[in-house]
Amino acid sequence: MGLETGLNGRASLDVTDADTAIAFGSGDVAVLATPRLVALCEQATLKAVEGQCAEGYSTVGVRVQIEHISPTAPGNRVVADAYLEKIEGRRMIFSVSARDDRGLVAAGKVTRVVVEVERFMEKTR
Repeated sequence: MGLETGLNGRASLDVTDADTAIAFGSGDVAVLATPRLVALCEQATLKAVEGQCAEGYSTVGVRVQIEHISPTAPGNRVVADAYLEKIEGRRMIFSVSARDDRGLVAAGKVTRVVVEVERFMEKTR
């Protein structure tokens, strides 16, 4: 594996009505849903480690700690950045943040673990 601290990734989203708290059932306000924001931050962590795992291995999210600081309305773009700051065995800890054109939208940590895909999927059977 080529996993090392310092890897970074970015993911972006043009917010639509389908991304709102109303659409996700997580609130009744037409702004970017926190679950959708979390998914965007996780996408950024995936981009950071893309192509770095050995064949047959991948990563899965195991912990998310994100503070959703500012609302974003449909029609705006949100960009999430992830930085791999720590590796503890198979566990990777990323600092993440998301911004729109008005500034910081969210910040926090996402933890992912390297898994052997076939062995991991056996747990679902």
